[in-house]
Amino acid sequence: MMSRAVIIGAGLGGVLAAAAMSPYVDEVVVLDRDDLPTDGPDHRKGLPQGRHAHLLMAGGLDAMEALLPAAGVRKRLLAAGAREISLSSGMVVLSSEGWLRRWRRTHHTMITCTRALLDWTVRAAVLEGCGNVEIRKARATGLIGGARRVQGVRVDSDEETTELRADIVVEATGRGSRIVNWLSELGVTGVEEKNVDSGLVNATRIYRTPSGAEDFPLTMVQADPYVGRPGRSAVIVPIEGDRWMVSLAGSRGGEPPADPDGFLRYTLDLPHPLIGQLISRAEPLTEVFLSRSTSNSRRYLEKIRDWPDGLVVLGDALATFNPAYGQGMSVAALGALELGHRLEGSDLAATGLARRVQRSAARHVETAWNIAVGQDVLYPDVRGGRPTAADRVAARYTRRLTRAATGSLTAATALWDVTGLKAGPARLLRPGTVLATLTGPRLPLLSEPPLTPGESGVLSSLRATPAEESPSSAPA
Repeated sequence: MMSRAVIIGAGLGGVLAAAAMSPYVDEVVVLDRDDLPTDGPDHRKGLPQGRHAHLLMAGGLDAMEALLPAAGVRKRLLAAGAREISLSSGMVVLSSEGWLRRWRRTHHTMITCTRALLDWTVRAAVLEGCGNVEIRKARATGLIGGARRVQGVRVDSDEETTELRADIVVEATGRGSRIVNWLSELGVTGVEEKNVDSGLVNATRIYRTPSGAEDFPLTMVQADPYVGRPGRSAVIVPIEGDRWMVSLAGSRGGEPPADPDGFLRYTLDLPHPLIGQLISRAEPLTEVFLSRSTSNSRRYLEKIRDWPDGLVVLGDALATFNPAYGQGMSVAALGALELGHRLEGSDLAATGLARRVQRSAARHVETAWNIAVGQDVLYPDVRGGRPTAADRVAARYTRRLTRAATGSLTAATALWDVTGLKAGPARLLRPGTVLATLTGPRLPLLSEPPLTPGESGVLSSLRATPAEESPSSAPA
């Protein structure tokens, strides 16, 4: 008898889960209620964060490459215009503790592009490389089975409700997941949930990369969670098509505006005006896009004692993170990789298999959750969480480590390993990292951004005069 896996959601987490299961089942059916782009990368209505900056961290890219070893995800993305950014040498970053130095190039990198291009590229790689994967437009309305085992999905399609049987179901619909309600319908209750909301608002506008600035490094002014004021940040991300994606973020009380003049003013009023100076004469290609879907939400499904066999929940359906930390896509990819590892050599009908997958996925969620929530609870007026004594101790250590990273390659490397999801938080407690943290920066703090002479020339050519720092509101 043919085995079948059904995945609810054709976003990044869903298609990567399809790649993970493809070698172990006869048929993989992916359901999504949206009309997916067919002619090339395009934004999806069901992805509210899709127009803002997305960073594919090294840990997430490694997971994608492992899931699709013959596809060459990295090569596909770069061929389509995505950029590979060196964390050690290809970024200009003002942290809460000062400018981070630029060191020799290391293996720490990330990929930048639009979310539309990333989704399109990964989905194409999965459909081309996994001949038993099919994507259908349909809306899942519930699970079939019972509290002990899920046996499929209830589907609405063309005004008809049907049941699609499956040996294993993966729920990956994202922030809007109804998994808690669906579990309740099966008799599975008591799901522990947590929501920590700093009130973050994202505002993004795309510009044409100015002539001469094609190789300008990714530029970021980070928020400062330690000063008792709303967090305010901005980043210039190079993306495909010779464009800059400029994303602003502000927590409750420090939200960026949606009007173009206010957008530029926000960047110029940050602790350093570098980003505003870079874009003040740049040609805008879009309006300003605003989004408020930014809270940290987590469902502790791994804690349910009698988890139903045949059901796995991954990606944003399991946990969502403040997108300012760039963790969500990589956590989804690592969860899919765990799914594939657990399926290898296993019987799909084996009791406890789904629960083991759920627990494995939760380990990656925990790392990203600690990074995001540990910062967000420090901002004023955060809802759903207050810093505990442990949070304050961790914050003091993280702050001291960040300060050391402004002038210590050892400390900076530890931060790159963890924020890039190449290692867990224990990496920060290795003896060498602790020593570097306690010793502090080995080099003096920088008073200005670490630009090369050529980059300084580019900045000088782009910087507007004070009288010019009031941009036209009309996009090109």
